[in-house]
Amino acid sequence: MISIDEALAEITRGAETVIPVEELKAKLALGRPLRIKLGMDPTAPDIHLGHTVILNKLRTFQELGHEVILLIGDFTAAVGDPTGKNATRPPLSREKILENAKTYSEQAFKVLDPNKTKIVYNSEWLGKLGADGMIKLAARQTVARMLERDDFKKRYAEGKSIAIHEFIYPLLQAYDSVALKADIELGGTDQRFNLLMGRELQKEEGMEQQVVILMPLLVGLDGVKKMSKSAGNYIGVHDAPNDMFGKIMSISDDLMWNYYELLSSKSLAKIQEFKDGIANGSVNPRDVKVELAKEIIARYHSEADAEAAYQDFVTRFSKNAIPDDIPEVTVSLDGNASIMVGNLLKNANLVATTSDAIRMIKQGAVKVDGNVVSDTKLAVNAGTAVWQVGKRKFAKITVA
Repeated sequence: MISIDEALAEITRGAETVIPVEELKAKLALGRPLRIKLGMDPTAPDIHLGHTVILNKLRTFQELGHEVILLIGDFTAAVGDPTGKNATRPPLSREKILENAKTYSEQAFKVLDPNKTKIVYNSEWLGKLGADGMIKLAARQTVARMLERDDFKKRYAEGKSIAIHEFIYPLLQAYDSVALKADIELGGTDQRFNLLMGRELQKEEGMEQQVVILMPLLVGLDGVKKMSKSAGNYIGVHDAPNDMFGKIMSISDDLMWNYYELLSSKSLAKIQEFKDGIANGSVNPRDVKVELAKEIIARYHSEADAEAAYQDFVTRFSKNAIPDDIPEVTVSLDGNASIMVGNLLKNANLVATTSDAIRMIKQGAVKVDGNVVSDTKLAVNAGTAVWQVGKRKFAKITVA
């Protein structure tokens, strides 16, 4: 049987903060399954690896014998979580919320054990509050307290609007913890205010307060911004195996350890073994990254898919081969004699912005017909050529 110290090491692995860690130790010593809560608002249909950081931690709790509650925020999604937003979020229809919720749960079970996961919807209790209950809930906090939130504080200072219902959101999320009698709640570091609000409401109700475990936000493929679809630096759990493999192999060697810590199920001892091997020169970092890519693809697809993706990667990139199935794109000159290379790559969807194109050129990551492009102000004339950005993005571009 695993000791409390060993369980604590696995639970806190990769965590940014545990509030407070002494209470977590005390709860683990109770000798009963703890109620672990994760709230997810189904505001989009798909999840990426950034979302799975917390799901992986839930899986750890399942393996330790605790009760995992996946809370689908069908009620709170209609309100809209203001966390990290610089403007009021548009509301979602009930139909869209339920559609997204179905997809969310299906994807979550690629990580979680469905037989050990309890799925609940917060409309079950929040929908019963009514106007009287909402007013009483709102009366439990002040506007000044809400303005302590960084995002609210910033928007208020900049003169940007904050809708009254946005102040209600943290209270609704906190009330979820009361309704579920949560022992522990998980969330990203950007959810700190909301999760601590849960502790406050539980205390007011005379309940034992939940422990808050904050997980870091997974850095995206660019190594700078958090992983998100809007930034274009994400790996979706539904990405094709070959795409997923190429994306993982594109991350830096330093970022690889962060991915291992937050995404891999390999033991801390095994990860340290990898690090020691690289440090003494007995292990190639590329091989360690391949192990990570195979593990993640096997989880969301299959081991056969992972091996096939590896072989495809070796054929395409390790041997500097140009794929046979690259897309063919036509970019219009719009009556001009030429087009700037940044605009060309952007219009061909090889980069998200011209700034990204310039950055990639400066890194020596852009090639045309196998030759490295070094001029960020290159003017491209009419014609056809194979362009490559990074290790995995190719397109046969016709400029006309």
